[in-house]
Amino acid sequence: MQVQVVDYRAPDAAQKFTQSLHDTGFGVLVNHPIQQTLVEKIYADWLNFFNGDEKLAFPFSKEKQDGYFSTEISETAKGSSLKDIKEYFHIYPWGRIPESLKADALQYYSEANALAGELLSWVERYTPPEIAKHYREPLSQMIEGSQQTLLRVLRYPPLTGQEPAGALRAAAHGDINLLTILPAANEPGLQVQNMDGAWFDVPCDFGMLIINIGDMLEEASQGYYPSTQHRVVNPTGEGATRSRVSLPLFLHPRNEVVLSDRHTAHSYLQERLRELGVKT
Repeated sequence: MQVQVVDYRAPDAAQKFTQSLHDTGFGVLVNHPIQQTLVEKIYADWLNFFNGDEKLAFPFSKEKQDGYFSTEISETAKGSSLKDIKEYFHIYPWGRIPESLKADALQYYSEANALAGELLSWVERYTPPEIAKHYREPLSQMIEGSQQTLLRVLRYPPLTGQEPAGALRAAAHGDINLLTILPAANEPGLQVQNMDGAWFDVPCDFGMLIINIGDMLEEASQGYYPSTQHRVVNPTGEGATRSRVSLPLFLHPRNEVVLSDRHTAHSYLQERLRELGVKT
């Protein structure tokens, strides 16, 4: 599997990036507009947050899906029986955010959301007409006015050696949304699965931006854009003693957007949240 590394500033960036998404479900951007200094500051500040007790003042809301999710209530990937080894905080502009972390988080949310919208327009532009005819509305319109785009701050804690046999930092899964925007984490571990079932490391030099297709875009495109399975594997050696911090933005359409004959964005999201065990 060849996940393309594309220069965001290149004249043919949109075409190469979209082709990589079609071929592999993933694309990697360099020379993109997301500020690396902002990402590094968020990583450091939120690692301190997860290492302290302030996070306990923001227990997750089953109804709104915002706030802090501990390792005890972490997701269980679809098809897995073990919870992922991670804790995380869900950020929406309308939701709860620790005051000391709010300004940077909302700035990053705004920048990443704007870039995600641009990348979705690239996908829309280079979708073959025979596939695009199945979109119930242009992709770029699906996100207009959406309140569902989610920024998740993830911390994979150091391993203790007491983890259940077979448990991973993130078991194999597909994302729910249209596109996921992910700055390279502070530690390696992200892998993607090819059509033959083999796993490959995703290029993740610090400063790269990793983008992958979500289930909703696969649904809307009738499988033309594949929601590729990916995972975060457990480190060994010295890496096992370090936390891994990650900052995915999940680009979501408005609730009422019709994805297919089977689903609206809302019905699909609710189905997947129940499968993940974070909603009943």
